[in-house]
Amino acid sequence: MSDFRIERDTMGEMHVPADALYGASTARAVDNFPISLEPVPAAVIHAFGHLKAACALANLELGKLDERRAQAIIAAAEDVAAGRQDDHFPVDIYQTGSGTSTNTNANEVIANLANDRLGFGVGAKGKEGTVHPNDHVNMGQSSNDTFPTAMHIAAVVAVARDLIPALQRLHEDLAAKARQWDSIVKIGRTHLMDATPIRVGQVFSGYAAQAEYSVIRASRALKRLEENMPIGGTAVGTGINTHPKFAAKVCAALSKKLGAKFAEAANHPEAQAAKDSFVEAHGELKTIAVSLSKIASDIRLLGSGPRCGIFELSLPATQPGSSIMPGKVNPVICESAMQVACRVIGNDVTVSTAALGGVGSLFELNVAMPVLIDAFLESVMLLANMTNVMVDKLLTGLEVNEEHCRQLIEQSLMMVTSLAPKIGYEKAAAFAKEAFDSGKTIRELCRERKVLPDSELNDALDPLKMTEPRE
Repeated sequence: MSDFRIERDTMGEMHVPADALYGASTARAVDNFPISLEPVPAAVIHAFGHLKAACALANLELGKLDERRAQAIIAAAEDVAAGRQDDHFPVDIYQTGSGTSTNTNANEVIANLANDRLGFGVGAKGKEGTVHPNDHVNMGQSSNDTFPTAMHIAAVVAVARDLIPALQRLHEDLAAKARQWDSIVKIGRTHLMDATPIRVGQVFSGYAAQAEYSVIRASRALKRLEENMPIGGTAVGTGINTHPKFAAKVCAALSKKLGAKFAEAANHPEAQAAKDSFVEAHGELKTIAVSLSKIASDIRLLGSGPRCGIFELSLPATQPGSSIMPGKVNPVICESAMQVACRVIGNDVTVSTAALGGVGSLFELNVAMPVLIDAFLESVMLLANMTNVMVDKLLTGLEVNEEHCRQLIEQSLMMVTSLAPKIGYEKAAAFAKEAFDSGKTIRELCRERKVLPDSELNDALDPLKMTEPRE
């Protein structure tokens, strides 16, 4: 048997792999774009499955599509949405900028699956009673509104299913540690130099707040992507060849299926020509990445040592740190988080550039959508996975070296700050300098000079009292 079959599109004949569910136009795209050798993300393909099922249902309800074809298309599309046909979507990320090849790929695969279900077999388009990829699967649609709609679906699913729950876990864990460690005092640091004392709980409450704000930011991104669905705009945002109620029905079906709050774009030309909603949403992701990097970097430095660094925290040992230095253990999870931030920030440049007028967005269409959604989904995946790893591999098992914290506080010259209201700024500064030169602590020097009675001195130099305002 031949390894290929002959299929036709509007440009002529193409050899298609015999076992492929796609047709001539997809085969042509595979031949045209051997660029990254990476297909469009599976999440986008699954989103196309959900979208094509919703479109068929809408066309059925509007009397545009007969029951027999509609049900066959819906069943086939749901098969795609479930990820069972991923191998039949080979088109490269770096394809036509509108994603036309992927929309065509979806139309051909779903049509062949539907025709097979109806008893016609694969490659039967054109025969009487069959499902046609353009006339039926793509009814009332254009690549120009389906691909960006699939982008919205894929992004919403990823943020809601993966990122927000991970960030909520992070917030809960950090908030618990803030409560657990609120009675432990450590030295604060500004400009990498000793500052006044702060409770470990206060430090971690700051990290917990960053995580909480990250949940809010992810939720804002989600809402922005839910409310601006391009479907219904067809070719240039005018809605040519589609029913006026089509888009609303598609959004309602998708919302019911996926538990989201999808809404038709208020302005279709904007939704198709511009990708500002993705730029805005990814800006939230970039901020989340910056927050994670700040938390990871701080924990890494606070755990530095163990003998020659700060070592106020003990990080869990996850793997050997060196191939030459026995016993060395490195803050690898923190380093991983910081690298994720680098990538997400880079992806933000990709998303922003892809949305620029003259680069991606030009006149009535954006022509850099595949690379935009690839970068966006990678950011969501990296942030979600990294957040879960931080909880599981860094925060679980993280410990405070309480005695070492006390020792560092006592040695700090900035303990003199609480004496400034009593003895004046300049005298306090002179005491700090003398303490440093002599190697004495502030407490030792003050007792030696009898600056204050012991009870008053001890009260002024109580580290815990320095962590709150005082009258």
